[in-house]
Amino acid sequence: MVDKHSTGGVGDKTTLVVAPLVACYGLPVGKMSGRGLGFSGGTIDKLESIRGFNVSLTTAQFLDMLAQHNLAVSGQSADLAPADGKFYALRDVTATVASLPLIAGSIMSKKIASGADAIVLDVKVGQGAFMATLEEAEALAELMVKIGQGVGRRVAAVLSDMNQPLGDAVGNALEVKEAIDCLHGGGPADFREHCLTVAGKMVELAGKAANLEEARVNLAKLLDNGEAWTKFVEWIVAQGGDRSQLYNPHTLPQAPLIETVTAPRSGYIATIDAAEVGKSCVDLGGGRHKKSDLIDYGVGVIHHGKIGTYLNHGEPLLTIHANDAAKLSAAKTRLLQAITWSDNPVTPPPHTLKIIG
Repeated sequence: MVDKHSTGGVGDKTTLVVAPLVACYGLPVGKMSGRGLGFSGGTIDKLESIRGFNVSLTTAQFLDMLAQHNLAVSGQSADLAPADGKFYALRDVTATVASLPLIAGSIMSKKIASGADAIVLDVKVGQGAFMATLEEAEALAELMVKIGQGVGRRVAAVLSDMNQPLGDAVGNALEVKEAIDCLHGGGPADFREHCLTVAGKMVELAGKAANLEEARVNLAKLLDNGEAWTKFVEWIVAQGGDRSQLYNPHTLPQAPLIETVTAPRSGYIATIDAAEVGKSCVDLGGGRHKKSDLIDYGVGVIHHGKIGTYLNHGEPLLTIHANDAAKLSAAKTRLLQAITWSDNPVTPPPHTLKIIG
């Protein structure tokens, strides 16, 4: 069995594509995921935007899903990885979300509990990550790899850029829609490439491809020919999700207020502060300021340009999905301030920075 886990990022809906993609390659994927923490979105919150989806599997249900569908994704519970709930609560109330030992303990407790033989860790680096520098990310990656190898697992870490959101969508239902686009062979290029790298490393680590490039080529075919999409639908429905919402994504939760913000000037987008984008989504209601907060699955932000994109003055820059006019106005101000511009061409940052293990 193989597994992957992200250290948390803005717009990171990777599991929704990678899990069914690897499962339809023939490898069982058993994954335990978390909720949003701080300004980073959580896979469990995204999945809960699909009506009926069961995120709280018992051990028996988890194993049954794996046996029947080659794929299971569940949240932490009293039955599965109870220590992780304590790690999350401790990080939340002590403002130590970025603590290396607590991150490593939280992630690896879930990975080891799920029983995976091979684990790929997606370690985010930059403004929109808990690890702001490559050095910090390497330290965390090496610690988690060491923990996994210490209990006999095959472990690798992909260090990836989070100085801008991953993909175009930030917000639970919006990200589900973007994942569906990717599973149909489309979606933003950076998101597709990231999914192929993480999934490819899982396949390589499991010994099902000679190298990462061979795995990526084979996996890309499964994205483009519809097999990964078919497995996604099978998985979501098996865990109680509403099939009709998958085929009609417009029926997923949608915010009542939608406003497109245009570029305030002509030029190249030089930087996008991913942390500010993530915090804006939380303020809109797409995340939690405290553990008891309820999530609004329909709110969020769509980017119409990334670092290096040239836009003319007045062209669409962002589309904000909100449930309150005051929140929309505040998000608009904050998001515009999070973007800087250049008159000269800007080279987008490399996405995959390093692979460890």
